This record gives sequence, structure tokens and C-alpha cells, in this order.
Amino acid sequence: MKVICTSFEARPRTVPAGSRVFTYFQGSDIAGSDRIANGWMPELEREGYAPSTPIWDFVLFGFAVCAADIAVPRNTSPDGWTRQIELSVTLLDPDRWNAQRPLIEGMLRILTGDFWSVSFLPDGPEAPQAQRSICDRDCVALLSGGLDSLIGGIDAIANKRRPIFVSQLAYEDSERQRTYAAALGGAAWHQQWSHRIDPIAPREPSTRARSMGFYALAVLATSLLTTPAPAEILVPENGFISVNPPLLPGRMASLSTRTTHPLFMEQLQLLLNAVGVPAVLSMPYRFKTKGEMMRECLDQTLLARFASDSTSCGRFRTYNRTHCGRCVPCMVRRAAFLRWGRPDGTPYKFANLQQSEKSAADDPMAVACAVLATERNGIDAFLGATLSFAGQGDRANYRDVAGRALSELAALLKQDGVL
Repeated sequence: MKVICTSFEARPRTVPAGSRVFTYFQGSDIAGSDRIANGWMPELEREGYAPSTPIWDFVLFGFAVCAADIAVPRNTSPDGWTRQIELSVTLLDPDRWNAQRPLIEGMLRILTGDFWSVSFLPDGPEAPQAQRSICDRDCVALLSGGLDSLIGGIDAIANKRRPIFVSQLAYEDSERQRTYAAALGGAAWHQQWSHRIDPIAPREPSTRARSMGFYALAVLATSLLTTPAPAEILVPENGFISVNPPLLPGRMASLSTRTTHPLFMEQLQLLLNAVGVPAVLSMPYRFKTKGEMMRECLDQTLLARFASDSTSCGRFRTYNRTHCGRCVPCMVRRAAFLRWGRPDGTPYKFANLQQSEKSAADDPMAVACAVLATERNGIDAFLGATLSFAGQGDRANYRDVAGRALSELAALLKQDGVL
């Protein structure tokens, strides 16, 4: 399917057959078209944004990827999953981006598991040109409302960093994000936005590209900094979830999310460099388990105050904004609390992994199989070629963090009587 993301001025006069058209920042007068970030420009100007062309084009690109990911259904593809997406985006400097098409298409292939064809056209929407505020911040930090980002924020403040906290508005987490930013002394510079992509047609729920919206907002926030370039963007994610090794052979490719996968992050950094965005993506916990992050957090009192309130569940909406307790992210979370050694006050729909309902035991079974396979044959046999993306030095570190994470999960499975 072709997806066109365009400025209002460059919009097509009709929606081409078999295509989806999105206009930036205002509704189109073309029947059947959708919108991205409707009404956002005045808000950006009030906040003092005046981003450079490379930064603004990256924001447009990130939002366009999110729009295509939401608008193109997987269930109509031949295998029910892998899509062919043709994405056209209007930018201010399209030539620089067209020169990077192979890099971009390969990067998106890693992220979503789909086949992408991208092209960039002129006449993108102009960037906001507000009077910049005086900013005393020295980096940007993602703040999602999750446990890893909470720890990342706590540690940044403990290390005397002064981050602009960036959040994507989410119905379940928006108030939580504001609470954390305030507790960390960053409420005045907390940037909390949404891409406001709401297509008329049914949405594709898998949203494997959702992180591109988050990175777009983080890159935008770097334009507020007055510290010397390049700006540092802190991406707090534990190493096991970042690599997200397939627990079973059937969980290969995009069936496992890759929002912070090291190979994707490497490609994303190459893209930032190539298009002139002066920002460095930093992943300080890429060789840590979630349990280690909790044990080593630099303010244990603040962590204890908010840890059980944070979110991790992959099915949070399914159970009315309650952690299910048995999806992979929930199991990694529960195992981390065990490793931390403090009480887990998180309300779980299923507090024990042996509790089940029809067709709901897949994730505990997959984790149990991974743990048993590792105990029987070793971590290298379990990982197989999963770490082939990494250089020799990093490969050893990723191997070790995977082994330690599986040990944390084994303790949880034994506690609940699964093993």
C-alpha cells in the first residue's frame, strides 16, 4: 500500500486508488484523507521551538513512519503479517534524505519486519519559528512511565544531569509521566506530546514502528538545548528486552519487538549523522538486566516510592490498565523485583504464573522452554545466531546479560512452581 504524508500545500487533489493520504498539522479538504498532529504548530511556538531543517525533517519523517505503520493492515498481506509499504514524505530538504534511502529502508525493515520503499519530495511544512527560551538543560531523556525509564531518570538526576524529559502522551501513562517528571525536579522542562495520528479506517494494532514517534519527539527536544552539540539522548532500556532474543523459533523477526534493538539503534544513529541531526543516542543499560538496574539504582528511596506504580505490561489495556502478570514484559518485571529483594506492590491480574485462562499460557511456556534449553545446552545454543549483529566485544556482553536475565526469570518460574 502507498502512504502519502504531505504538507497541506502539497496535498494531492484526490486520494489515489489503493493509497492513504495524511496531511501534517491541519485537516485536508480532500475526502478520505487523514491528519497528523492536527493543531500542533501553535503549541510548539508557545513552547519556544525553532528547530533546524535537519531536526524538523526528522520529526516529519518519524511521524510519517508511525502513520504508515498504523494505516496499513497486516491481515491483508499474503502471510497475514509482512507488509509492503510505499511511503512518500514531503520534507524541507528531500535531497539529503533521498540519498539515504537504502539505509532508511533497511532500518525500517529491521524495526517492523516489513518491506519498505521510501521517497522524499519537496514542499514540506515549514518549521515553527518561535523565540527560543533560555534552557539550562544538558541532555534529553525518554520518560515513558515504564520502570526502566523511571530508573534512567533517577540515575540521570543522581549523576547531576539536567535532562529535558520527553514523553509520548498515553491514556494510561500521561499522569504517571507528569508525576515522575515532577518528582525528578524536571516538571518545568517536561515535553509531553502526541503524534495525534488517528486514521479514519481501522488501525493496525501491532504498531511495531511506534518508537519512531518517540525518537522524533526526543530529537525535536534537542533543539531547545543550548549546550554544545551533539546533544545526548538517553534511551533507558535493559539489555535483555533491548535484544529481545526469540524464546522459541516461532518468535523470530518482527514477532518480537525491536524498538531499541542494538542493530536498529545503530542504523538510526547512522541516519541521524547522515541527515545532519547533531544528536547521539545513549543506552546506558544495554548490558544490564532489569533486576540489576533496580539493585544498582542510585536513589533507592525514590525507586521504592514509584517502582510498583510504573508500567511494563504488554497487555495493559486488555485488563483495564492492570498488569497481566504473565506476558514476557510482566515476567521480566516480576523477576526483577525478586532480584531487587523488595516487595512488589504491583497489582497483577494473575499473581501466579500457574493461574491461567484459555490460550493464555504461551508466554510462561516460552520462557520456561528458554530457561530449560539454556540450562540443558548452554546460553550459546539458546541464542544461536541472535547476536550475529554485534562485534566481538559487545557480543560477549550481550551474551552475558541474556544469561543473567534468564537466571532472573528462572527464579520467578521456580517461585511460582512452573519449574
